[in-house]
Amino acid sequence: MLSPRRREVLAAQIETLATGYSYIELSPAQIDHIVLTGKRLHRLNLLEAQAMAKAIETLKPNLAYVDASDVKPERFGQQIKNLLTFNAEIISEHKADQKYPAVSAASILAKVRRDQHIKQLHEKHGDLGTGYPNDPKTLKFLKTLITQGPLPHYVRKSWKTIKRLNQEAKQRHPSPPSTNTQKFLIKHTQKNLNQSAKYP
Repeated sequence: MLSPRRREVLAAQIETLATGYSYIELSPAQIDHIVLTGKRLHRLNLLEAQAMAKAIETLKPNLAYVDASDVKPERFGQQIKNLLTFNAEIISEHKADQKYPAVSAASILAKVRRDQHIKQLHEKHGDLGTGYPNDPKTLKFLKTLITQGPLPHYVRKSWKTIKRLNQEAKQRHPSPPSTNTQKFLIKHTQKNLNQSAKYP
């Protein structure tokens, strides 16, 4: 496990030595849209395939190694291939970053870019931790946001962690009954009181 500082050093070396590299960034809104409205098998995996295809289009390699996010790596590789405007061999495998130096290098570049974005969010919004779901600081920050109303643009609403925290918040603070429900309860209570008064 590389430290953030070590990744920064390696990222600088990779950018110097690599014949080419490309960053494709997806906003929380883009991810939310595809996750919440996309059909099965056309959600996050397809969005990632589209992003990888854009990077490959930019670099124009004859052969590309990709870390498959689909449970079926061959299907993921074919999705990417179908999106390309030129012919390239796609090697799609799970844990490709542990097998191929090019994927390891790309993973380092991506993590450093992510760290930079997290740092910018820290500067604007305070200490939100690492942004990972196992970080207590991140969870505390998200819980605070949930209590304050609609989530800001930099938070992914479709994230499972957000859904879980929202559910926990609802259980702690259930919504008050609707106006119709309140009227029914008042009427029902009044009826019971009248019956009690009539039949002591």
